[in-house]
Amino acid sequence: MSSTVVLLIVLVALALFVVSIYNKLVAGRNDFRNAFSQIDVQLQRRYELIPNLVETAKGYLKHENETLTAVVEARNEAAARAKAAAAHPEDAAMVGKLASAESTLSGAMGRFSMLVENYPELKADQTMQNLFDELVTTDNRISFARQAYSDAVMQYNINREVFPANIVAGIFNFREADLFAIEEPEMRKPVRVSFA
Repeated sequence: MSSTVVLLIVLVALALFVVSIYNKLVAGRNDFRNAFSQIDVQLQRRYELIPNLVETAKGYLKHENETLTAVVEARNEAAARAKAAAAHPEDAAMVGKLASAESTLSGAMGRFSMLVENYPELKADQTMQNLFDELVTTDNRISFARQAYSDAVMQYNINREVFPANIVAGIFNFREADLFAIEEPEMRKPVRVSFA
């Protein structure tokens, strides 16, 4: 009878240990999902600013439709990818597609900024100046949100991979989370906006 009690105590202790690991993995997954939602909020803000920038610039840049169209198309693609990734931030493929779409959008915005540099009257427009200031502020917020997301993903992945949590993670199908990484080196550079 005493061996039965000891076995029961060991099984209860083991079950509590597994539950503790499981709960830690769930908390980590929820942390990185929340961190991704912060990125999503800032990306949505950015996506809302871009059409205003394009509309403001249209009057000055009537013959630059190709660049304006590229910005709008890149923004629409990134917004669609962001919506899909926000629904499933643990899906590495969706996060990767969002990162790729963001790279394309950053490139288009860089070309747009360079184009604006060639039009002094557009650079002097107060509405354009305010929109660019908002865009820079939003890009900074995106950077901070991405850092928080990366930190949460890193902690989750560490918790998921250490022994014996890796066994519990495998049993309950806790998958590795992916960082929100921009793969093109040129896109890692910040967009330079200057009205000097």
